[in-house]
Amino acid sequence: MIGGYTGQILIVDNTRELGQGQNSTMMVRNVFNKWRGERARRNWIIVVSGLPRSGTSLMMQMLEAGGLPPLADFQRQADSDNPKGYYEFERVKKLPDGDTAWLPEAQGKAVKIITALLTHLPAGYTYRVLLMRRRMEEILASQRRMLVHRQETPQIDDAHLADLYRRHLVQVEQWMRTQPHIAYLPVDYNALVAAPEELLPSI
Repeated sequence: MIGGYTGQILIVDNTRELGQGQNSTMMVRNVFNKWRGERARRNWIIVVSGLPRSGTSLMMQMLEAGGLPPLADFQRQADSDNPKGYYEFERVKKLPDGDTAWLPEAQGKAVKIITALLTHLPAGYTYRVLLMRRRMEEILASQRRMLVHRQETPQIDDAHLADLYRRHLVQVEQWMRTQPHIAYLPVDYNALVAAPEELLPSI
C-alpha cells in the first residue's frame, strides 16, 4: 500500500488501447485526482523501477494516462522494441556519479529508474517505488529479442543471468526495507496485462 492506496490504482485499461474501457479509465483517473492532492502535500517522487524489460515503460504510460506527469526527456526514441517510447530521463544514469541536482524536478512526477541505480538515491526526499515484477523467462526472452534487433551477441547465458537477477532483486528489496524515506510496492506485470479489470473494483 502506498499513501493509503493499493497498487490497484495503477491499473488502467490501456494495456489494450486507451479509448477502450472508458469506465475503467475514468475510475483510475478519479483515484489519481485524490492521490495527486496527497502527493502535492508530500512532494513524493514516484519511482518506476524493475529489471530491464520488466514492464517499466508500460507502467510509465499508465501513470501518465492516469494524470501523473512523467519526468522524461525522450532522448531515447521509440523503436520496434518499445513502440510507445521508453520514458527515460538521461540524467538518471548519472546517479552513481553523484548527479542528483535534478531530483527537485522529479517531485510530484514519475521517473523511471532501473533497480541497479536505486541505491544511489539520496536521503532528503520521499520516494514511492513501484517495483515491476515479470516472469524471468519473459524478461530474458525480451532482452534476447532486443539484442537481435541491435545485432549484438549476449555476453552471458540465460541461466547465469537469471540467477544474478534474482539475487539482485532480493538485495534491492532488502535494502529498500531499511530505508525510512522509501516505500515500495511490487507490481505483477503479468497480472496487470492479463486481467486489469479484475483489480479495478477493489479501488
